[in-house]
Amino acid sequence: MNGTAHQGTAQASTPHDRSVIVVGAGPTGLLLAGDLAAAGVAVTLVERRSHEISNLSRAFVVHARTLEQLDARGLADGIEEKGRPLDRLRLFGRLSIDLSRLPSRFQHLLVIPQYEVEKALERRAVDAGVAFAYETEVLGLVQGADGVTLQVRGKGGKRAEMSATYVVGTDGMRSVVRGAVGLPFPGKSVIRSVVLADVRLAEQPENLLTVNAVGDAFAFIAPFGDGYHRVIGWHRARNVPDSEPLELDEIKEIARLALGRDYGMYDARWMSRFHSDERQAPAYRVGRVLLAGDAAHVHTPAGGQGMNVGLQDAANLGWKLAAVVSGRADDALLYTYEAERHPVGKAVLRSSGGIVRMAMAKRPWTLAARAAATGVLGRVGPARTRATGQITGIGVSYPAPKGSHPLVGKRVPDVALAGGTRLYEVLRAGQFVLILPEGTAYKSDGLRVAHWASGRRTALLVRPDGYAAWAARDVTGELGNGGDNSTDLPAEFASYSLR
Repeated sequence: MNGTAHQGTAQASTPHDRSVIVVGAGPTGLLLAGDLAAAGVAVTLVERRSHEISNLSRAFVVHARTLEQLDARGLADGIEEKGRPLDRLRLFGRLSIDLSRLPSRFQHLLVIPQYEVEKALERRAVDAGVAFAYETEVLGLVQGADGVTLQVRGKGGKRAEMSATYVVGTDGMRSVVRGAVGLPFPGKSVIRSVVLADVRLAEQPENLLTVNAVGDAFAFIAPFGDGYHRVIGWHRARNVPDSEPLELDEIKEIARLALGRDYGMYDARWMSRFHSDERQAPAYRVGRVLLAGDAAHVHTPAGGQGMNVGLQDAANLGWKLAAVVSGRADDALLYTYEAERHPVGKAVLRSSGGIVRMAMAKRPWTLAARAAATGVLGRVGPARTRATGQITGIGVSYPAPKGSHPLVGKRVPDVALAGGTRLYEVLRAGQFVLILPEGTAYKSDGLRVAHWASGRRTALLVRPDGYAAWAARDVTGELGNGGDNSTDLPAEFASYSLR
């Protein structure tokens, strides 16, 4: 295929003419739809907007774990070429996170506008065969015993129905899908009247990302790469409605207060106000409807975790949904999506909210807490490692059954394999990868089998999203399927492979 998206609006359809409908063509929806289509699932991506990728990005940071997931899809190197690496993330004041020693191929974060990530994900989705329905607004849905029917309105106001076996809402904070299944979105606004602008700068900042909080003001500046910079600012005294008119002079004043200078901002091509919320749906699944990304959780932009968490939601859900739809796994597998990702969303709300509250500190006891946190992260190695792992996603792990090998549920790094390949290159096939010691065999056509480049004697089964599903120590001979090894691979894992 040539990389041009299939465009169209909703047409009347027969029941279940698509196995999955994904609602919302942001980064989360694009990655999920691409994964499903690559696994052979018939998928439609429904988007209310026309076919265009806006350059008014709110996300500018891609963290290491997300880069690993993009690497497992063959996209990381191309995206890295368009971004700029940064090996230290400054949060506020003297508090920063050193990324140069991350246990990852990507020992940095990547500063890149969200729209560049979306372009790469869209090309992949198109090439994989995703059907796109632009200018199609979801009005509601009805679930049946074996599927879901969406009521939609297409271009020109024409109403129609679209049906599928499963529907995933990746349609943002104001998710129509979430509302249609009756899920609340509890939480609160943390910061009101945050200002945004895309401006040119007469003076270039000293750092790639410029961020600081002083007294009553906070400001952040990041480059688009096209001559413009995104500025985000907040001032405690300007608690006004989002509809209040915004002038460039207000943004410049906030920058001067927080950063000491406004860098000669001029030529604003876009300005807006918004409020930042902390909210999370109590469940990520209702019957045959699931949620991911901002439809499931929203939080402050502190730490640049928003888009990253949504993409990692999609990476977790994609292989599971594909396995269920194609009959290789029971529907119960989908419950592990919520069990694994809901706690992650909750943790991100805590960490991003904590960063904002520290940055906004004004009272003596909150200033003391900020100073203490800065000191602990600067001096105490385990605390620093936990914070770095949380923000970058490298430290995220999932619950493991009692008695499991210690590796189960943990993220597997991009280990070297025999033959000069890397694990994340092999994961591009979308299958489970069984890594065995040299000289050990496994008789199965349902898994990708590889061998350690080192002399390691552990057998390790890696899920398509790069997490350990099973492991055993000191494996020799032939494993499973009639072999004489007493530690056989659980048979059900082979059926999850995405061939």
